Amino acid sequence: MATAAVEIPRSNQGVPGSQLIVQANLPAAPPKAIESFDPQRIATAWVDTFNGLLNDDSIAIEKLFINDSYWRDLLCSSWDYHTHHGLLKISSALTSQNKQCRLRSLEIDASSEIKKPSVCDIDFNGEIKGVQAFLTVKTDVGSGRGLVKLVPDTTDAASWKAFTLFTTLEELKGHEESTCARRPTGVDHGAYPGRLNWQQRRDREANCEPPFDPAVLIIGAGQGGLTVAARLKQLGVPTLIIDRNARIGDNWRNRYHQLVLHDSVCMRRNTQRGGHCSLTGQVFTPKDKLAEWFEIYAKALELNVWTKTNLTDSNWDASKRQWTLTLEREIGEKKETRTLHPRHVIQATGHSGEPYFPSHIKGLDDFKGDRLVHSAQFTGPEPNAKGKRAVIVGCCNSAHDIAQDYYEHGYDVTMVQRSSTLVVTCESLIDVDVKGTYSEDGPPVEDADILNMSDPNPVAARLKVDANREINRRDAPLLRALMAAGFALDSGPDCSGNFMKYLHRGGGYYIDVGASQLIADGKIKIKQGQGVERVNAHSLTFKDGSELEADEIVFATGYQNMRETARKIFGNELADNVKDVWGFDEEGETRTMWRRTGHPGFWFFGGNLALCRFFSRLLALQIKGMEVGLMKYEDD
Repeated sequence: MATAAVEIPRSNQGVPGSQLIVQANLPAAPPKAIESFDPQRIATAWVDTFNGLLNDDSIAIEKLFINDSYWRDLLCSSWDYHTHHGLLKISSALTSQNKQCRLRSLEIDASSEIKKPSVCDIDFNGEIKGVQAFLTVKTDVGSGRGLVKLVPDTTDAASWKAFTLFTTLEELKGHEESTCARRPTGVDHGAYPGRLNWQQRRDREANCEPPFDPAVLIIGAGQGGLTVAARLKQLGVPTLIIDRNARIGDNWRNRYHQLVLHDSVCMRRNTQRGGHCSLTGQVFTPKDKLAEWFEIYAKALELNVWTKTNLTDSNWDASKRQWTLTLEREIGEKKETRTLHPRHVIQATGHSGEPYFPSHIKGLDDFKGDRLVHSAQFTGPEPNAKGKRAVIVGCCNSAHDIAQDYYEHGYDVTMVQRSSTLVVTCESLIDVDVKGTYSEDGPPVEDADILNMSDPNPVAARLKVDANREINRRDAPLLRALMAAGFALDSGPDCSGNFMKYLHRGGGYYIDVGASQLIADGKIKIKQGQGVERVNAHSLTFKDGSELEADEIVFATGYQNMRETARKIFGNELADNVKDVWGFDEEGETRTMWRRTGHPGFWFFGGNLALCRFFSRLLALQIKGMEVGLMKYEDD
C-alpha cells in the first residue's frame, strides 16, 4: 500500500535542502534553590576538570556534560563551524585521540562584573536555573572567548555539568588585529628624502598601485562587504571592495522611500565601533542615514572601495591558487580596465541573491497600467494619486512597508497573501526577544554577541518557542484583528519565531511598524490563499478565477539564493561547485555562509548588521590563517 505524502506546514518550509532544526530538550529544574551554591567555585571546578580531560583520556566525559548536551564551536577545535550534540560526539571532538582538536585550555574570564560566574536562567521563563561563566579560550594557533552553562546533576546535586558550551576563535597568535597598542604609528620619524605623506600613500593604496596588491576582492559595498573588509584590514590582509553603484550605501539609499530598519540601534553596531549601545541617534535607522554612515565608515577606516565597477571576466587557477579578474571601472568621464590576481573572492552582494521575479506568470507584457516592478525596483508611490489601485503580491516586510506607503499616498491598496506570515510588533520583539542583551541597559556589544551566539541553534529554537509565546500573548489583540480581516498567521518553524524563520528560509515574516493596524482596520485589503494565474491589461486573474483591478503592481516575491548570483557573475562551473547557501546543515549550523563554500578561494558573506559584525571576524581569521600558512582549504 502506498504511503501518503506528508505535507510540511508552510511555516516549516525552508530554502531547498535546509534541515529543520530539532529543538533541544531542556534539562530538569534543580532539586533545591540554586542561590545557595557558589557560582565561582562551581565554574572553577568544572573548568579545572575540563582542562584535565584535554590531557587525560581517562577522565570520563560524563563528569563534564549531561547526556543531552551541546558544544558549539566556531574555529577553536577545527577550521569549521560545528555543533556537537550528545556525549559521544562531544567526546570524539575533545579527546586527545582526535588529533585534529586544536583546543588547549579554558580559563574563567572574570574581567568584568557581567562576565564573572553567576546564576543564570537556562530556560526563557526562568524556571530552570544554572550557573553561567564567560571563558577565555586557548588553542594551538590563537585565542578566543566562550561561555558555559552548567546545571546540577539530577542524581547528585553537588555535581555540576555542562548543558551548553560555546567556544569561538578571536585572534591568531602573532597575527593579532592592529588595534590599541598594536595600532600603526602613521609616520616613520626621521629624514627620508622623497617620502610620501599620508594622503599620497592613501591615494596609491586606494587605486591599487604598487606595492599594494589585494589578496582579497570583495564584491559588494554593503554592510557585509564593509565589515569583513574592516576585519581584514586590521589583520593586515590587503583588500579591495568593488560595487556597481555610484556611491557606497546606494544598496540602501536606492530602495523604497519610507524604508527604516526594524531592529534597534543596540543590535546594529559595526565592527571597530565596540562598546555599549550608542547614546545618540534614532532607535530605528532610516535607510538614507544608514547609507550615509556606510560612506563615513569606509572613509574613517580607510577601506579601499571602487564604485561604478563591474567584474567582467574571471578565471580560477587551481595550480597557483589565485584568480585572474578583469574589472571595468568608471572614473569621472573615463573608463578603465584593470586586471587583478587576488587569492580570495568574497561575494557580499546581500543576504540573498538576485530579485525573484515570477516571469512565468502569463500576460506580464500585456499590462497597460502605470507600474509593474519587483519590490527591489520600487522607489515610492506617485504623488497625488488618490483613488489609484495598487496591488502588492507578497506579504512580508517589504510588502507591508510598500503597502503602507501606498496607503499614505491615497491609493486603494490590496496585498496578495499566498500562504501565511509571521507577524510580531516591533515593541514586543525588543521588550521580549533582545531585552537585557541588546538594549540600553545591556552589556557591551562584544559580550552581548557571546551571550547571543552561545546558544546552539537547537537550544535557541527551543528557547524562542517560549519567547514567541510571550510575544503572541502581548500582541494578541492585533493578531486577532488580523485574522478577522482574513490575514493568515504562523509562528515560524515549530513555533520558534521570526529569527529562526529568517535563518531557515530567509524571510516569511513582518516586524510590524504600522501596516498591521491598517490591515485590521480594512484600510489595506487582503487577497488570501490564491496565487496569480495571469496579468491582464488592467487587472490580475487568480488561480480561483477571481479578478482584481490594478493600476500598479509590485511583486514583493523575495530573492533568489546567493548561489544564483554567483552563477550570473562567475558562470555555471563555479555555481555548480559551491554548496547551497542559508538554511541549516545536519548539525544546525548555517550552511555555506561565512565558511568554506566548496570552491577554493571563494566565499559568501551576508546577513543583517549583527550577523555581519560577529561573523566578519571569523571569515577574516580563516582567510588570514590561509595567508600565513596556518590553515589549508582542505583542512577539517
